[in-house]
Parts: sequence; structure tokens; C-alpha cells
Amino acid sequence: MRHPVIENPVTGERGIVRQAPGPARPGLVADLYARPGAAVVGEHVHPASTEAFTVVRGTLGLRVDGAERLATAGTRVVVPPGTPHDWWNAGDDTAWVVVEVDPGGRFEAMIRNLFGLATDGRTDATGRPGLLQAALLAREFDDVIRFTSPPRVVQRTLFAALAPLARLRGLRGSYPEYECDAGEYVETLEPLPPEISALLGLPT
Repeated sequence: MRHPVIENPVTGERGIVRQAPGPARPGLVADLYARPGAAVVGEHVHPASTEAFTVVRGTLGLRVDGAERLATAGTRVVVPPGTPHDWWNAGDDTAWVVVEVDPGGRFEAMIRNLFGLATDGRTDATGRPGLLQAALLAREFDDVIRFTSPPRVVQRTLFAALAPLARLRGLRGSYPEYECDAGEYVETLEPLPPEISALLGLPT
């Protein structure tokens, strides 16, 4: 079986899709490899999706609803819909984390767009797109992700004002070329330890 690879060279994230969302199983399951110093682009919420992080190797720092913690191998942290959260690699080695997002179809599309922009050099050093591009992405994927800063009312007002200018410059909220499985694949996944497989209900 071929497993798509989705990589962000700016933030240091490499994801391998273990289970793609589909009609029978709407959840996305991916192996995330986060190099030292890797971090998500900022504190955010997922309005309608549950996200879970299960650490296989390394140490993941998390901030969930304002509370910080370190998660080590064998730890599973579940983030309910609408809960502010943030994560980063808190160790000196690459962290391997199984990430589950349910439902995950639109989440995968959002990640592919963000990572695609980063790969093409269209983000800053933290992985954030420019303001005009961010305005369109935020509106396109408002059902998937919302950043906690600046306040939502400020974001909505600002992005609504910027969106027409962004479109005039040829920018879009999503890019089909980023969402297709035309990139790298792996044939074999790194085997999960038995205790992690049992925790997740997944094959090793």
C-alpha cells in the first residue's frame, strides 16, 4: 500500500498518511515526524474536529486550553473540538507522533495547502503565509481551523477587507495542485510498538 508523504520544510514537519479520510472512516491518521525545533504555526482551535496526539518516540510539548505539559512515549493527548491548543517538539531528537483528526477530510486539504505554500517559498520563516494569502486561507478553511490571535472579530474584519485585493493579485484560498497525491510516497510504514498499536487500535 502506498502512503502519501506531506512535508513542511519550514516548520520541520513530515507527515505520512497512515489512514486517509473516507466515507466509511472519516478520520485522518498520520505519522508525524517533527524535527528538533519544529512547531505548529500558532495556537488555534478546530471548530468541529477532535485531534489526538500519541507520542511514539521523543517529547512533545503541548499547550491545551492554557495548560502546558510534556508528552513522552506512550502518552496520548486528546483535544476536543473548539479547544485552544498548540504543540512543539520539546526534545533534542526528532519526535514521532501519531496524529488523529476526526473528521479529517477538510483538515487534510488545509494541511496540504499550508505545506505546499511553505515548500514553494510562499511563507515566512515560521511557516505563516503573507497577510493577503492568509486572508483567503482563513476564509476558505474557517470550518477547519481558527487561530486565537488576533481576536476573531479583528481577523474577520481584516480578512474580509483584504480578500478582494488578494484575489485581484491572483491568490486563492486553496490550490488543487497542492491537494492532489502527486508527490512522494512510502510503501512501508515504520512499525508501531505493540503498546502503541494497542492504545490506538491500529496494526503494528
